[in-house]
Amino acid sequence: MSCYRRFLLRSIVALVILQPIAEAAAQTPASRPYYNVREFNAKGNGVELDTDGINRAITSAAAAGGGTVYFPPGIYLSSSIELKDNITLYLEAGSTIEAVSDSIAKYNLPEPNEAGGNFQDYGHSHWKNSLIWGIGLKNVSISGPGLIHGKGLHSGFDRFADESRGQKIYQDGSPGSGNKAIALRDCRNVILRDFSILHGGHFGILATGVDNLTIDNLKIDSNRDGMDIDACQNVRIINCSVNTPWDDGICLKASYGLGKIRHCDNITISNCFLSGNFDEGSLLDATFRRSSPEYKSYKTGRIKLGTESNGDFKNITISNCVFDESRGIAIESVDGSHIEDVAISNITMRHAANSPLFIRLGSRLRGPDKPLIGSIKRISIDNLIVFNAGAQNATTISGLPGHPVEDIRLSNIYINYKGGGKPSDNDLMPIENEKGYPEPGMFGALPAYGFFIRHARAIEMNHVKLDYSGQEYRNAFVLDDVHDAFFDHLNIRKGSGEAAFFELRKVSDFAIESSRGIAPQTANRAATSKKIR
Repeated sequence: MSCYRRFLLRSIVALVILQPIAEAAAQTPASRPYYNVREFNAKGNGVELDTDGINRAITSAAAAGGGTVYFPPGIYLSSSIELKDNITLYLEAGSTIEAVSDSIAKYNLPEPNEAGGNFQDYGHSHWKNSLIWGIGLKNVSISGPGLIHGKGLHSGFDRFADESRGQKIYQDGSPGSGNKAIALRDCRNVILRDFSILHGGHFGILATGVDNLTIDNLKIDSNRDGMDIDACQNVRIINCSVNTPWDDGICLKASYGLGKIRHCDNITISNCFLSGNFDEGSLLDATFRRSSPEYKSYKTGRIKLGTESNGDFKNITISNCVFDESRGIAIESVDGSHIEDVAISNITMRHAANSPLFIRLGSRLRGPDKPLIGSIKRISIDNLIVFNAGAQNATTISGLPGHPVEDIRLSNIYINYKGGGKPSDNDLMPIENEKGYPEPGMFGALPAYGFFIRHARAIEMNHVKLDYSGQEYRNAFVLDDVHDAFFDHLNIRKGSGEAAFFELRKVSDFAIESSRGIAPQTANRAATSKKIR
């Protein structure tokens, strides 16, 4: 056979084999099977109810093995929408899925949850009473530049008490109402990308036991939590903007909501913006309004690990995030959780409402079988800049007597506080409040303006600068029951009057080196009280 014939034969064989592969690879999302909700009698006119049409489109796509359920521009009024396997909801620019009031249409009733319902707030334990929900699914996506508007959802501030079984069971709204924009439980391979959520109810997103979850480029402007990632594994939250004046912005949890202990592991939060003080809706329209003093929010909008903490939190990174008018980052184990291997880096905060960093090991121990006290260890915080932090709450790291927070390393830190401490504050002995709800302010006024560290072991700080704007009479640092603490390259503005750089209370194995205005210091034995001026 000639060379030409052999070449021609090989070319024909390659064409026959590779052509179908090339054609499949060349398909765009629009050319794959998709289901226009308008073809299933969803009107999108903002007047008629479209719940049935939307759910029929999803059911048809699922029956065919999956596909894209397409929302062209319009306003689609709806109550509960049930997701199914292998489904993408695509919200075109100009499309809105709007949650109606329960006076117009009822939502799915919340499923029973006897196993774990008593160990966390009601909203964490139910998923079906939501605008969009799915349970036990795989390969699910919601994408596109459209809007999910939870206009008719309840926020959870309104509580309905059902005493039919002899006990109070609180739920968000009355039976048949909805309280979450998106709720997913026990799902795998989920992508939420590019859309916006306005007024999301108790939770803009509640993901419980969801693994391989990607949340990318969302804008959430809501009246309670932006997103709660509960007992999930392998999660990426990237490029999101979240404004939540009344509650947390991005919250990792490990609750008992599934009726079992499940951990929150392998989580990345990166390139996100958090705020807690813009008027709701003004993030989405980019006006960033603050109606103060009329608009009195909680100024929350933070990133938090906890409060629900029956399972563990491990292998977590938070990086390249910007905070404005919010509470900062909270790491809280109070229900037996072990929080380990957390890296936080490249963070800026302006006008932090209270403690820029709040790390708390407590003993609320709300959970089955009398959980033991957990632990917090191996936390690294690097490249943090904070301007105008709240006057009352220093950065706080606090364990429990006999249960120290361990292995905390902070480097390249600049924090500017508002100031405001009084001379008498230096004599304060803050309460332990071991079982209290973990929140900055739980210990009352603090004797330090910069760092209050109690019940801790193996603390390292280097290249830290502390400053304040208003009048300040408190100590910069107070360490109480702290062992193995090393500080170097500090640049600390001391409080006025008799304030000290450091007050040591029952501190051992302590050293300071190479710090401006502070002579090198060591304390190998526990000091009942010592001030370093």
